[in-house]
Amino acid sequence: MRTKCSFLLFFIFILPLALAKLTPNFYSSSCPEAESIIFNVVQRRFNTDRSITGALLRMHFHDCFSGNVCDASILIDSTIRSQPEKDSGSNLTVRGYEIIDEIKNAVEQKCPSTVSCADIIALATRDAVALAGGLNYSLPTGRLDGLRSNADEVNLPGTSLSVPNVLQMFAEKGFNTTETVVILGAHTVGVVHCSFFQDRLADSDMDPAFAQELSKACEASSGSDDPMTNLDRGTPTSLDSQYYNQTLFKRGVLQIDQALALDASTHDIVAHFANDEDDFQLSFANVMVKLGSLQVLTDGQGEIRQNCRAFNRDNNANKPNRGRGLKRA
Repeated sequence: MRTKCSFLLFFIFILPLALAKLTPNFYSSSCPEAESIIFNVVQRRFNTDRSITGALLRMHFHDCFSGNVCDASILIDSTIRSQPEKDSGSNLTVRGYEIIDEIKNAVEQKCPSTVSCADIIALATRDAVALAGGLNYSLPTGRLDGLRSNADEVNLPGTSLSVPNVLQMFAEKGFNTTETVVILGAHTVGVVHCSFFQDRLADSDMDPAFAQELSKACEASSGSDDPMTNLDRGTPTSLDSQYYNQTLFKRGVLQIDQALALDASTHDIVAHFANDEDDFQLSFANVMVKLGSLQVLTDGQGEIRQNCRAFNRDNNANKPNRGRGLKRA
């Protein structure tokens, strides 16, 4: 089993190859208040809605995993000419767009056309993780926003896939088995619609008492045809390793969550993180940095949107973005 040291070595010697075009504190001269503005907005929202951590983690993952590019393409709204990633079936339940809008508006007032929406998603997610009890990891920035978004190009792992299929999908993106188990640990702060698991409440791999608890939770919810419940039933607003603990006792809500604890290729990894909170925290931070660096756009490959929901050309604001990362006059 990997140790904290081995994960740290992986982070130091392997990840810099992927991060060559990103830089820590990228906006220290061009917009020195950017990261504090982002944190303050996320903190205000977290104080009233702690489920925002799970929402931002999901948005960040869906943005980066689709098309293998972290370019804020998930934020683009529909037009009469196109159906963007946001319109795909896999993304219809993604939420948190309004907090990105709030952050973008605040940053634009301070530093116009300087901070990308892609960096805002990554930094806001980092801050939400820290507020929920995770590590406040250093995050290289300098991403540009993408120039395309297509619902037909979205290909995300489903909750009912087998472990081998999920591992294969993540391997194609450059993640090994341990890293895949770590990323799915984000479910410790997630919520899910009841329709995603109601068909497995009678499964033999779910604890009967837990199945009854979930059934009652769904029945008790009102005001929705498809109510939601927490994936982590013990500490749903804390980013911790309890997600792994509950799957060891057949209390995994989603099929893929429970399957990780039962499959021979992942069981020992799940058991390790269930018993080593510190290693999970370090591993999660490293994987989030890696996720946020998948084929990022830099060096004129994209733009800095004035409105995160629309390409600059659609805003009639297709102005050159000069001076990013440079000291403002």
